[in-house]
Amino acid sequence: MKTDLPVVTFGRTDLEITRVGFGAWAIGGARRGEWANGWGAQDDDESLAAIRHGIERGVNWIDTAAIYGLGHSEEVVGRAIRDFAVEDRPYVFTKGGVVWDDDDHSTPSRKMANPESLKREVDDSLRRLGVEQIDLYQVHWPTEDGTPINDYWQAMLDIKASGKVRAVGLSNHTVIQLEIAEGLGHVDSLQPKFSAIAPQSASDVLPWCAAHETASIVYSPMGSGLLSGAFTAERVAGLDDGDWRRSNDEFTIRLDQNLAIGAALGRVAERHDVSQAAAAVAWTLGFRGVTGAIVGARRPDQIDGWLAAASLELTDEDYAEVRAAGVAASPE
Repeated sequence: MKTDLPVVTFGRTDLEITRVGFGAWAIGGARRGEWANGWGAQDDDESLAAIRHGIERGVNWIDTAAIYGLGHSEEVVGRAIRDFAVEDRPYVFTKGGVVWDDDDHSTPSRKMANPESLKREVDDSLRRLGVEQIDLYQVHWPTEDGTPINDYWQAMLDIKASGKVRAVGLSNHTVIQLEIAEGLGHVDSLQPKFSAIAPQSASDVLPWCAAHETASIVYSPMGSGLLSGAFTAERVAGLDDGDWRRSNDEFTIRLDQNLAIGAALGRVAERHDVSQAAAAVAWTLGFRGVTGAIVGARRPDQIDGWLAAASLELTDEDYAEVRAAGVAASPE
């Protein structure tokens, strides 16, 4: 798809992505409150409008996962892109390796990335998305079913060789796990958590990605909304019962500290005449090893709030401001 936004090469692949992508976790909804990891109720028409608005503004990739809304996020993404010609639609990135019980949505999901499951899951994702090829397919989490990483990464390489996906990657994996996988075949991408309130990846996996020409698309760059400028203690207390954030430590135990970091990003935003959300996302993009940032949206206007991050470069002064608020990371 053509875009007027700046693009960067996606690792060693032939993909060129905008520095921000549409994150589709929240549009999975809560499945009537039955799924423990939802963001609360979500209107599909509003989700479709948000995705299409992002495409119209030039965002050229969407990140989703099978587990988001128990398949529903992929279905909504599929509906949003089906009216676009292949050359005009955004890249679609998704993830497998987390399965659920279709007969009982309240049953905890399982991290199960064995080869048989992954090969079945990629077919399910292709069907839900309505595409013939997925642009990037990732293992969502290290498996908990006892399958060695050698086995599930070889399965991913086999899936890529089959032509069902263009690139394969890992999400939430460590440097040691990345090294093992790289020994079998190149890891095209990594998806780590990274933000001013979760800066740990700057000291381990991001430098590894830079050294190995592995693309990195970071998730939760706004701290799941905490750094957007829209949150107060009162708003946290009023979150929907189906919203996972109500019981998360970042929104409870560490709330005051996180809001202080958000306030520092707010001052950075004022200097650049952008929203605090845009400043929070741009903070992640200044680090070596970061290719792009996944930014969630549930409504079209939310995209307009963070889109400026796609071309914003923060200064040393900006990073010092955020570091003074208690963040133990700055770009090299």
